[in-house]
Amino acid sequence: MNDLPQAATYTPDPAISTLADWLGTPVNAANFPQTLLRFRNDRAAASVGLNPLSNDQWTSHFGRFAPLEGNLPQPLALKYHGHQFRNYNPDIGDGRGFLFAQMRDADGRLMDLGTKGSGTTPFSRSGDGRLTLKGAMREILATEMLEALGVNTSKTLTVIETGEELERGDEPSPTRSAVMVRLSHSHIRIGTFQRLLAHEEQDQMAALVDYCLTQFPGPTPPKDAPGRDEPAVILLHHVVERMADLSASYMVAGFVHGVLNTDNMNVTGESFDYGPWRWLPRWETSFTAAYFDHGKLYAFGRQPEALHWNCGQFAVALRLLADTEPLVFALERFGPRYMAAIARRWCWRLGVEPRGLETDSQLVAACEKVMSEQAAQPDAFFFTHRGGKNVNGELAGLLSEYAPVADTHDYWKDAHPQSMVIEEVEELWSAIDQRDDWQPLMGKVAAIRRMGDAYGPVPKPAGHD
Repeated sequence: MNDLPQAATYTPDPAISTLADWLGTPVNAANFPQTLLRFRNDRAAASVGLNPLSNDQWTSHFGRFAPLEGNLPQPLALKYHGHQFRNYNPDIGDGRGFLFAQMRDADGRLMDLGTKGSGTTPFSRSGDGRLTLKGAMREILATEMLEALGVNTSKTLTVIETGEELERGDEPSPTRSAVMVRLSHSHIRIGTFQRLLAHEEQDQMAALVDYCLTQFPGPTPPKDAPGRDEPAVILLHHVVERMADLSASYMVAGFVHGVLNTDNMNVTGESFDYGPWRWLPRWETSFTAAYFDHGKLYAFGRQPEALHWNCGQFAVALRLLADTEPLVFALERFGPRYMAAIARRWCWRLGVEPRGLETDSQLVAACEKVMSEQAAQPDAFFFTHRGGKNVNGELAGLLSEYAPVADTHDYWKDAHPQSMVIEEVEELWSAIDQRDDWQPLMGKVAAIRRMGDAYGPVPKPAGHD
């Protein structure tokens, strides 16, 4: 598997408790009619020492939400604001989820267990706090495919069907219900800081900055960076680097998140919360995932712009603690970091050794041109031309300068690559919806993980260990 996590011993550490009085509201989970275990991710569970749980213990903790030993005594619905399609909304927060527990992984990183579909909270507004089973299945597919393609993503730990009938305007209804638990490296959002700015809570923001720097450390800002010793400035540098890499990873994966609002932006740069996502059926920069994104704000080709804009909103919030100049300096690093990230990741996915940023960037541009002209599906393009094979014209000339990586995995001998276009997603859901047949989904997850094994981990950027 791509970057296989190391097994860990369960090590509870509810570090967020020091901030809980103002960061979240204690809530109770819904009492569901049933808890039918549908998906259990033991690979992810092993990374935080939860794999020894029996199925009965598993459903007790993740369907009934009995507290884990030594962990949060009660779930926390986190408070935040956010720009939603560039419109500021102060009336949001965890409306159908909560933070359930925190623990350390084998590398000592603080990890969160958060939910989706666990019931109403004070922030639910008119929502029912529930998640459809189809939505939960789509989260499994999104997180598994993204992980295999080297994207820093949350992991779907489990999906439990809950026995309710839900009415939804965008699905045939009534439809089945579920609760999902995700494993993430934090649930602190850009919108979390925006809320503190709106309330002018300077002390709390300083405490949150310190929490983030302690729990999610990153590289030291450049030596020429103004304010490089100020905590808020350091954190913005970290977030800019992470968001630049995240946006590059979306582009190389051919993935469209669909809802890149500031309340969906984790300060660890970890992608999460998958709703109307799509993978490209063809290379088309204007392709949009969300049917309600009428202005194509979050179209495929605009995702780097969207994440840079969100970093800008983070900088605005941090003005409560820092001067403008060092924050602007940090923001201006987004473009160069993005270009370096997309070149590095592109060579990785194409299976060639990098040659240097200028040459690698020319390769990216040439490949994009070919895919656009041929309306190529990205998964097929990268698979067909892996290692510089089966190319002609300008692209052949460029690739002749590159050395292919050693591909020993038998995945590369398959007739076709793994993909995740919408027709496949609907076929997998149909098997569940019509026949309660989960085998096609489980087979797809296994096939995606095999692809992740073949790709191996994405090389880290220079200066990052």
